[in-house]
Amino acid sequence: MNPRDNFAVNLRKARKAANLSQQELGLRCNVHRTEVSLLERGGREPRLGTLVKLAGALGVTPESLCTGIAWDVESQRFQRKG
Repeated sequence: MNPRDNFAVNLRKARKAANLSQQELGLRCNVHRTEVSLLERGGREPRLGTLVKLAGALGVTPESLCTGIAWDVESQRFQRKG
């Protein structure tokens, strides 16, 4: 799983746990619904500001949206944690 896919799963779970539609989440953090959809499908990596906005709107930490993503220095590749 690449980091985008892992982030997508984490974002979707957090949004559903908050009982929000993509539209509602987008309105809460000033991000267009189509951007939320792209992020949830792994079609795009979030910018730092978008990550922080999404986390704030969902009431979670930015770190929680990145759960399971790690960088392995030796292999120079992303690794799945956990």
